[in-house]
Amino acid sequence: MPKDFNRTRRIGEQIQRELAVLIQREIKDPRVGMVTVSAVEVTKDLSQAKVFITLLDDQRNVKEVLQALDHAAGFMRHELGQRLIIRSMPALKFYYDNSIRHGSEMSHLIDVAIASDQDKQKD
Repeated sequence: MPKDFNRTRRIGEQIQRELAVLIQREIKDPRVGMVTVSAVEVTKDLSQAKVFITLLDDQRNVKEVLQALDHAAGFMRHELGQRLIIRSMPALKFYYDNSIRHGSEMSHLIDVAIASDQDKQKD
């Protein structure tokens, strides 16, 4: 059985680490705010990279943040090209990852259900 650590996955992980630093330190657009890069999926031919982000600030508009990141994608791609040693740098496309918020909502619902069960057992 082959190992799952292929080249595109390693490149995706490296892009994720570098993008996290770039967004935090280099992007000065006030629309971006607190953004976390949760995953990067790179196509096998290294032409495209899907960058999944989460927002730590719930008051931000997701569409505005994605537009700001898409606007800065060229700059980030250039910076990544200087930091990573690969022949061609994939084009960056940003997507919102709502799994953290969904997980938080599910955890809250579980807590409510447990509290409800404990109240019923007391009666």
